[in-house]
Amino acid sequence: MTKTLTFLGLESSCDDTGAAVVRHTPGDAAQVLSNVIAGQTDLHAAFGGVVPELAARAHAVKLDLVTEQALAQAGVTLKDLDGIAVTAGPGLIGGVLSGVMLAKGLCAATGLPLVGVNHLAGHALTPRLTDNLAFPYLMLLVSGGHCQFLRVDGPQAFTRLGGTIDDAPGEAFDKTAKLLGLPQPGGPSVEHEAQTGDPARFAFPRPLLDRPGCDLSFSGLKTALMRARDAVVAEKGGLTRQDRADLCAGFQAAVADVLTEKSRRALALCPDISGFAVAGGVAANKTLRAQLEQVAAPVPFLAPPLALCTDNAAMIAYAGIERFRTGQSDDMTLSARPRWPLDSTAPAMIGSGKRGAKA
Repeated sequence: MTKTLTFLGLESSCDDTGAAVVRHTPGDAAQVLSNVIAGQTDLHAAFGGVVPELAARAHAVKLDLVTEQALAQAGVTLKDLDGIAVTAGPGLIGGVLSGVMLAKGLCAATGLPLVGVNHLAGHALTPRLTDNLAFPYLMLLVSGGHCQFLRVDGPQAFTRLGGTIDDAPGEAFDKTAKLLGLPQPGGPSVEHEAQTGDPARFAFPRPLLDRPGCDLSFSGLKTALMRARDAVVAEKGGLTRQDRADLCAGFQAAVADVLTEKSRRALALCPDISGFAVAGGVAANKTLRAQLEQVAAPVPFLAPPLALCTDNAAMIAYAGIERFRTGQSDDMTLSARPRWPLDSTAPAMIGSGKRGAKA
């Protein structure tokens, strides 16, 4: 399909309600005509993390509002669209269901094609949205709920080279922030505190570096930080601002070192790639970006603009366009899925049950 396509994208997998309009002509760079995000940070601040029921209710309230804003900012109407793409999973099921139902309603009313998108595919295809990166390439997807190394050979061709066997880095950052009394989301808070800290003061472990392969683990690192914090509190009766900064700097350095070394191993498995890209909320961390850029050389290193690192609907709209160009779309039987691995042939990394593999 060689025609120009304009898609509305909807994203509601966690705590960001997003709507965006993206236009793409084959051979040209994609145009993000609008990208509206309504965050829920204040809504969940008192709970130290995302409360699924509250998130779902907020999505149901805001989805139609952000959709109206996205269409208005893009200067288009529903009649100008060629399709509607929506995150159909994985994610918090209440939020995902809210987005899917709105997309179905819009498609039923307009007759537009409906395209369900894997949220992880949205992140994994972001380098093509921003830089038109050619296949194949290596993607490090690193966020609050996921961490995987993916070889991307096509819009729906993903091979997992490794991933976390427990916590995702973003989850570990959030828990670290909570342990140290910092506001959520934890990633930006920890990074800010780490700027004035000494990363060498605390001897934090670098999990799984003594084992071959590209799998990762961050649960033990979080526990190590908690024990270091408790030792300082027992000695001094509390934490000073410098103690907290040093703990953040040490934790951040450990995460960056692990991801850097595992990235080096993943790159060695992909000698024919066009580039190495990173996406997901943790990709906004400047320390991590700098280290990954060094390890990528001489392969081109790509990181999306900060606005496209975290969950957003522009990546969903673009991923929908890529999938639609392969001749695929969905009907009104499209289901919201809490779990949806990108590489369905790979064994489950973290548990599995009636709802399927987590990752």
